[in-house]
Amino acid sequence: MKPPISASVSQEQFLTILSREEALARFEAALFPRDLVAEDRALADALGLVLAKDVVAAVDVPPFDRSNVDGFAVRSADLATAGESAPVSVVLNSETIACGTPPLITVNQGTATPIATGGPIPRGADAVVMVEHTQPAGHDAIEIRRAVAPGQFVSYAGSDIARGEVVLREGTLIGSRETGMLAACGVARISVVRKPRVAIVSTGDELIQPGQPLRPAGIFDTNGAIVAAAVAENGGDAHFLGAFPDDEEKLEGVMREALASSDMLILSGGTSKGEGDVSHRIVARLGQPGIIAHGVALKPGKPLCLAVCEGKPVVILPGFPTSAMFTFHDMIVPVLRRLASLPQRSDARVTAKVPVRIASELGRTEFVMVSLVEGDDGLIAYPTGKGSGAITSFSQADGFLKIDALAEQMPAGTATDVTLFTPHVRVPDLVIVGSHCTGLDLVTEPLVRRGMSVRSISVGSLGGLSAARRGECDLAPIHLLDEKTNTYNAPFLVDGLELVPGYRRMQGIVFRSGDRRFEGRSADEAVQAALNDPSCLMVNRNQGAGTRILIDRLLGGARPDGYWNQPRSHNAVAAAVAQNRADWGMTIAPVASAAGLGFIPVAEEHYDFALVTSRKERPAVHAFLDALASADVRKSLEQAGFQPA
Repeated sequence: MKPPISASVSQEQFLTILSREEALARFEAALFPRDLVAEDRALADALGLVLAKDVVAAVDVPPFDRSNVDGFAVRSADLATAGESAPVSVVLNSETIACGTPPLITVNQGTATPIATGGPIPRGADAVVMVEHTQPAGHDAIEIRRAVAPGQFVSYAGSDIARGEVVLREGTLIGSRETGMLAACGVARISVVRKPRVAIVSTGDELIQPGQPLRPAGIFDTNGAIVAAAVAENGGDAHFLGAFPDDEEKLEGVMREALASSDMLILSGGTSKGEGDVSHRIVARLGQPGIIAHGVALKPGKPLCLAVCEGKPVVILPGFPTSAMFTFHDMIVPVLRRLASLPQRSDARVTAKVPVRIASELGRTEFVMVSLVEGDDGLIAYPTGKGSGAITSFSQADGFLKIDALAEQMPAGTATDVTLFTPHVRVPDLVIVGSHCTGLDLVTEPLVRRGMSVRSISVGSLGGLSAARRGECDLAPIHLLDEKTNTYNAPFLVDGLELVPGYRRMQGIVFRSGDRRFEGRSADEAVQAALNDPSCLMVNRNQGAGTRILIDRLLGGARPDGYWNQPRSHNAVAAAVAQNRADWGMTIAPVASAAGLGFIPVAEEHYDFALVTSRKERPAVHAFLDALASADVRKSLEQAGFQPA
């Protein structure tokens, strides 16, 4: 029933004017934390939405070792002496490997196989030479006039995305880059946060909708259109219900119906405390806790009214368009974007320092994608390239920098402009630079669920230590064995770094089940059996990796066939063995298990963290250390095959 209205004109006073910070803090405290509403959508329909749960890769990307160029798959050892004055001739095998063509012929010593860009690397080959660097030598041979390094122009299996790796985290905004990344993993449907449905109502006897005749004393309703567009820009599903006169009974019916069918209600006008302003009086009757703030120390925007009614935000913006938009963008956008699980807005361009030298090709303007992290003296821009075929280069980048065509490098320490891909990039709360492990995802998961952003950049243990010494990260994951002391990690620390014990992971030899050279043998016996069989092909790891140190100790100076095949990840080693491109290698137990391979334990490896002491008191660092020590994370690590320290 419509309450009686006095015939006299009166004005209620704003009893309590809150600061902007206090009003916003009260509003958010009444709304959060809250469960987000998820819905299942086809990948093609998820653009602009936010992931509701983590997406884990079910396959390696690429799923096999592949060529990056058109050329010839070769054994790098055959070309060690090649040069302009000393060409090396190799015989061509009788197959040509195109995209989608499984190789059948082994590349033996002194042979090569023609291969197209994207073609699978055949057994025996460990590099690709570009066709431009060869000359025909008859109908079945070529001459090569330059040496190639092991792994040259090869993208190893899992080098872009490793099976079991968290591809995208809960809270990730799905754009074209993320869509491509999910498609590369074969993902067809994903769980996303449903856009909050926002009902928008304009109030006032004077309002006329655009397109209608303007009557005397009437004005066109500007706020309805502006607020609806601003809601859509910031992740909401905007529904403009129209403009309604200041009839308290009718307006209350509209507001109750709108609130019942929506996640949020925004009104404009009727928030001042004059006799004819009725909106705030209705809001006080819509549910608990009701009005949170009515009157905020803003200019313009003092009459702003913020309320929460039965868990749903209700906002009454000032009637003047300038005041309405100022308060909406300053006070409401942060809450709306949080309801939509979107990151907060940021500027479109920032200045950052490049920590490492970036080589460039003279004569070509180069654009380098970068990830932004917070350093001791400002933003740091880390190059993110994994190769031209890596979709993760886009997904993990915040923006790009430009190297001029007349420059052949950008020196380390250069301060440069970074153009952002989106206007709402958020500098991560926690930065981890060093050796990557799928177990690391389990440790950082609680931080992400608390709303913290975590940036993990994989540069290897030694690269992580260098970044930590320069103050470019909070933590550097490392697993380095000091051969003199037979001790992991601690001997490699310097002043300003301290060791945080992480977890143990078992390193071992992997092979295809049933292989008699390895089945039922100890590690030493298996390696000796492999060395005794000239046809037994190994797959190694890159120099500087902790795994490589273990392999070299087992081999004792031997360099068997396949030694120079050096992928950079555990998953790539497992893929090489599982796909019969190699017969044995070394990886960690969880990866071996996921690939269905036989496993011979060799050594328990210590995967620890070098903590930058000057960053020890950062909230995200505390959160990481708490998570690492928590019972839930320790249990998750154990279930995944790791042993917490």
